[in-house]
Amino acid sequence: MTSSADDPMDADADADALRRLLRHQASTVTVVTAPGAPPVGFTATSFTSVSLTPPIVSFCLNLGSSTWPTLAQARHVAVHLLAHGQHELAHTFATSGIDRFAAPTRWRPGPNGLPILDGALAWLACRVVDRVVVGDHAVVLAEPELLRHADVGSPLLYHRGRYAGLADAPDGTARRAAA
Repeated sequence: MTSSADDPMDADADADALRRLLRHQASTVTVVTAPGAPPVGFTATSFTSVSLTPPIVSFCLNLGSSTWPTLAQARHVAVHLLAHGQHELAHTFATSGIDRFAAPTRWRPGPNGLPILDGALAWLACRVVDRVVVGDHAVVLAEPELLRHADVGSPLLYHRGRYAGLADAPDGTARRAAA
């Protein structure tokens, strides 16, 4: 017998059970970067819109991350929405102990010294407005100040522990990166 949403499996709500449950949620894949010496960045699937008036977005970061000390002090961040096909870039920024900005990563300095990654479907340059520590993570709230997006393309998704894309891109055309 197989399990479905109509035939729920009971589990205590511990970290492992929550992680297993959340694998059923598809998330867009983003890379958050911040200036520093050296610059920092990490892959996040926790990016979301919080408010439109004023415009506020959020993402979460583990307090034990090597990126956290720089992000805890950063006044500005860039959030890159990765395009389908950028799974290697997502993997690079999810890997600890490497220079994430070394080749083959292509990037350039942007507003406020933000590292801007080439080829993203879209990116936002944001001013950090608050950080809220909750458990072992910080929720970072940021106000977008500059937006860039491609006219076409589909997002990179993360679902059940794998990178994926949409089965059929709505525009049916090739991706063009945000400049």
